[in-house]
Amino acid sequence: MRSLSLKRSRRAMPLLALLAAFPLAAAAQSPVPLGWKGKLVFHAKRTFGPLPLAGLGAYAGFLQLTNSPKEWGQGASGYDKRLASTAAAAAIHGVLAFGLDTALHQDPRYYRAGGTGFWRRTGHAVRGTILTRTDSGGETLSTWRIGSAYGEEFLSNLWYPAHLDNARLGFTQGTIRLGFDLLSNLGSEFWPDIKKDIFRRKPGP
Repeated sequence: MRSLSLKRSRRAMPLLALLAAFPLAAAAQSPVPLGWKGKLVFHAKRTFGPLPLAGLGAYAGFLQLTNSPKEWGQGASGYDKRLASTAAAAAIHGVLAFGLDTALHQDPRYYRAGGTGFWRRTGHAVRGTILTRTDSGGETLSTWRIGSAYGEEFLSNLWYPAHLDNARLGFTQGTIRLGFDLLSNLGSEFWPDIKKDIFRRKPGP
């Protein structure tokens, strides 16, 4: 996710939080290890699946509305640049995530806690953002998630205007990206139960 000032980032939060609240991939139910092909498919869906693509278009539209960065102008040309930039940043994130979890034998899937207890399950989602399972069933620091979040932001700074290519913005945006990953995990944890309640069939007469 890209934004060009902290002020404009805060304006974008409601839209982006709504998109991030829904799980981008189904939560894993079985600890069967993913091979490299499985991880490739996993990250491809998280990067360019229907919901992520909708998010890219919406975010590019927000940047167009706020004229960020102003150097890119308005009109179709300005929107195309913002959409291409947003899509390129997402692709960088996906490539980094795939490369890191494959090389380090980390499992990128989220495993639901299930059961009951709102705070217990919320804590599980937080833990699942910072830590990750390994292919062998252990647990370790989520290097694939942290590395791809900050790597995406610092690398995508390179094609922005010079006044936006700085370490402070890269670190801030990388941290925001991790926050959206947490929202996605919360969606994976609770959405199946919410969906079940919403679409529960009414009993017959």
